[in-house]
Amino acid sequence: MRDSRPNRTLLQIGAIALALLFTTFVLLAAKAPPLAAYLNLGLGALGSWEVISNVLVSWVPLLLVTSGLLLTFTVGLWNIGIEGQITVGAIFSTWAFRLLLGSGMAPGLVILAAFLAGMLGGALWAMLAGALKTFGGVNEIFGGLGLNFVATALNLWLIFGPWKRPGVASMSGTVPFDPSLWLPTLNPQSRLSPIAVGIAVAAILVVYGMLRGTYFGLRLKAVGKNPRAAFLLGIPTWQYMMASFALCGLFAGLAGAVQVASVYHRLIPSISSGYGYMGLMVAMLVNYKAAIAAPVALFFAALNVGSIQLPIVLQLDSSLAGVLQGTLVLVVLLAQGARTRMLKKEGL
Repeated sequence: MRDSRPNRTLLQIGAIALALLFTTFVLLAAKAPPLAAYLNLGLGALGSWEVISNVLVSWVPLLLVTSGLLLTFTVGLWNIGIEGQITVGAIFSTWAFRLLLGSGMAPGLVILAAFLAGMLGGALWAMLAGALKTFGGVNEIFGGLGLNFVATALNLWLIFGPWKRPGVASMSGTVPFDPSLWLPTLNPQSRLSPIAVGIAVAAILVVYGMLRGTYFGLRLKAVGKNPRAAFLLGIPTWQYMMASFALCGLFAGLAGAVQVASVYHRLIPSISSGYGYMGLMVAMLVNYKAAIAAPVALFFAALNVGSIQLPIVLQLDSSLAGVLQGTLVLVVLLAQGARTRMLKKEGL
């Protein structure tokens, strides 16, 4: 078996077919019509301009977190704490909005400050996970999961405590920001902001350029391939690990800032919306290649939004999209593992 592009393409097509086949069996076991389910998934994601704009709204934070995760994956780290980094970024962004409200600053400058605060919050929270890994010997998976719970608890405490709505503690979140502090959208009924889309596109382009054409990216890859060999060659491994955490947290915090400034216009309990875990699946599915991250993230966002149709039309749980997403990632990883073993046997 030669490691050629046609062979890789065939493996990917086969993985997609197997994922669809497994999901079809799940639907049949639930006594649901598979074709109708897939049709409604498609209509829920592409049936009108409104749903297409919702897909893009979902795509923006997903692409931002995927951009950051590509950096930590490159250096060989599993940044499971990405959810907490989104949440803390949103908290810092909300704090900036509340602090600068009524300060007399131009709305554009307030939004910029809130975005910078969100990036700072995400980076600091990620660096805490990195410090636990680097200096405390705590596996980044367990450290990240623990920090996710802390971030969630902090978010809830703020919403139901110091930042609660006057006279009531509500699951709907904090008091909405003044409309002048919302990112501009295509129309008053849409949540899609061209600025947010531009930020997400710029993020993946920066990561692509960083990993493909910079000395920093080359060193990240060296550390990820073999940390000990990289250290012996003079690369400061722990500094690059910490840098990858910081940059990943920066993108995650930016996603949190987008959520509060462009989508919800306030801080809500579920502000991360699961985009961190979904970003992990996207990063694994693209095999850490930034060049194809944007379309794959768009596909996952479309599945996520399209699944809303399932309980409405077919009385199916919307988690079917998660079944398809998870199965697709699992099968692709198995296919990649099988290809690697075959190549090793052939001495390629």
